[in-house]
Amino acid sequence: SGSGSGSGSNVEVLSEVSVSGTGSKKGTLLRVRHMSTSTSTPMTFALFLPSAYALSSSSASSIPALYWLSGLTCDDTNFSTKASAAFAAAEREGLAIVIPDTSPRGDAVPDDGAYDLGQGAGFYVDATAEPWSAHYRMRTYVSEELPALIHSEFRGVGSAAKSICGHSMGGHGALTLALSDPAGSWTSVSALAPICNPTECPWGRKAFGAYLTGGVEDGKAAGYDATVLLRQRQQQQQGGGPRAEYDDILIDQGLADQFLAEGQLLPENLEAAAAEVGQTLTVRRHEKYDHSYYFIAAFIGDHVAFHSKRLRKAVGKKRAAEAEAKAEAGALVGASFSETAGKPIKCRAMVARAPKQPMVCEEITVDPPKAGEVRVAVVANALCHTDIYTLDGFDPEGLFPSILGHEAGAIVESVGPGVTSVAPGDHVVPGYTPQCSLPSCVFCMSPKTNLCPAIRSTQGRGVMPDGTTRFKDKDGNPIYHFMGCSSFSEYTVLAEISCAKISKEAPLEKACLFGCGVSTGLGAVWNTCGVETGATVAVFGLGAVGLSVIQGAKYAGASRIIAVDINKGKFDMARKLGATDCVDSSKLDKPVQQHIVGMNGFLWGADYTFDCTGNVKVMRAALECAHRGWGVSCVIGVAASGHEISTRPFQLVTGRVWKGTAFGGFKTRTDVPKLVERMMSGELPIDHFITHRFEGVDKTNEAVEALHSGECLRAVVEY
Repeated sequence: SGSGSGSGSNVEVLSEVSVSGTGSKKGTLLRVRHMSTSTSTPMTFALFLPSAYALSSSSASSIPALYWLSGLTCDDTNFSTKASAAFAAAEREGLAIVIPDTSPRGDAVPDDGAYDLGQGAGFYVDATAEPWSAHYRMRTYVSEELPALIHSEFRGVGSAAKSICGHSMGGHGALTLALSDPAGSWTSVSALAPICNPTECPWGRKAFGAYLTGGVEDGKAAGYDATVLLRQRQQQQQGGGPRAEYDDILIDQGLADQFLAEGQLLPENLEAAAAEVGQTLTVRRHEKYDHSYYFIAAFIGDHVAFHSKRLRKAVGKKRAAEAEAKAEAGALVGASFSETAGKPIKCRAMVARAPKQPMVCEEITVDPPKAGEVRVAVVANALCHTDIYTLDGFDPEGLFPSILGHEAGAIVESVGPGVTSVAPGDHVVPGYTPQCSLPSCVFCMSPKTNLCPAIRSTQGRGVMPDGTTRFKDKDGNPIYHFMGCSSFSEYTVLAEISCAKISKEAPLEKACLFGCGVSTGLGAVWNTCGVETGATVAVFGLGAVGLSVIQGAKYAGASRIIAVDINKGKFDMARKLGATDCVDSSKLDKPVQQHIVGMNGFLWGADYTFDCTGNVKVMRAALECAHRGWGVSCVIGVAASGHEISTRPFQLVTGRVWKGTAFGGFKTRTDVPKLVERMMSGELPIDHFITHRFEGVDKTNEAVEALHSGECLRAVVEY
């Protein structure tokens, strides 16, 4: 068993190879063998796992899978060696690709001397005629057994959503499985040069005549012909049955394909059937392309993108439904939302009783929301160093006992009087930087800042806007709020102006990252500093914030990005996200700012520098390696209480600008939903930040330990 498998009890990993994806990101291509219950033979398949799989510490169920079915004479290796462009596309989209063999194989498996029958030509049917019926059960294998095996052995890959695609005979298999399997089995389907109407072409007639006792007629009845399946669906519609299940089916066909001319493929028949039944079918015809793998390689990227868009949406819908079902069913408190509205709720929370002490899991009471307030069920929470900073006693505003946490994804349970922007059932990301949006608020009306002061004074005192708390311990004593969020609790109360309403399709265990760290780093680059194309950047501190600065700078088009840290173990991720140079400042024999100015291409310093450490000495170093005349240095890290920054005034006189940022300048209610949409579209991947996962609010102390380890970027706790 190789490192890719889960339990390893049912599979043998024959090979494991790193496959280049986009930039320096690399996925893993496995070749796996197992004993099949469908075919009663050993079966071998290839499996591409994107880098997001290795970065996920537990379940990989959010990684969707694309099943690729190959054509006549192929096995699991042809696609891997001849259409490897698919892996770069899959890495970019965060998809796994499953590549089964085209038939059972072995000395005891029946075969035929012709290329279009027997081993390598299983036609994705369950054979009923002798001698084929004992082993040739490829439909059941691909449709049922293999997905179940992938789910169990590879941490749930594809369990949330899977799609199917194929070429030639494999295109036939993809179309027939997608059109005949139970609704919801496959999210989307596409094909390249598929055999569209096998009961009317020589290949199909020969295969069905051999594999099926009733020949071609059995092929029609058993759902082995996509054109027939669509026409049967028309009959179902006339009888009140279900309509077409796919928003579109993508087909690519080369016009120089010899098998098209020979009448083996018949895409025109599928087009006619689709038109009759009202199924959208996009057939793209290409001059000068034949039936070969060159044709596949030319267009496979389009097919990966076609499926990725639909798979991401399906995964989001499933996770949203699961989160709502869990919350609505009252898994935490034994009651549904409608039954708890307006009443106190008892739930579990991690209470920080004193600084420098582990938090305690306690049963608390969460009072109903008052005017302008919202009570939410917290679904997922990511730990931020600011939480630890306060727990360790460094926060001058730190109050105890309190409920920490401010990077969460939640579902609205109930709202107080006057609340109009969210309603029960809405999904939200709490924001520690509120946005009142009142015309009288010069901060909200200005594009220069996000620092709305509407509830700043009470938020700093650990209370709600009316000066009281909504939390009580088992003895009835009040517990302070934290940063207006307090998300280390299964339920919490927020100000309406602190709720960023997001799409219900967004997975909350990912969206929660936009509550602080990731947004802060991205916004420091895009909003606070406005890094432009071609600029040079230096980033000090490679935690989640620093890495998000690197990611944002790469997206902005920075030409050189220096990553600075004393833990060289963080450099690999920094390079993956766009860093061009990495500096271990602990190994230098001179101040790091002098080292950077001495680097090739940085004679006068970097155009933009970012401190993500909270260390005032590093803040000075970052300023002093900013470019003479125009360099901008941005302070992101929060320093311990009482610490002050200093530098020689000459550093500023010679044109450097020293500035800071809070939440990256993003306005919570306006901008967080946009960031979430960019994540869902695939434009802004953030999976790489989640290095540790835990289940249950009581595991928060374990998440704290992970964050202290130096190997954790974000630990997400799902409640």
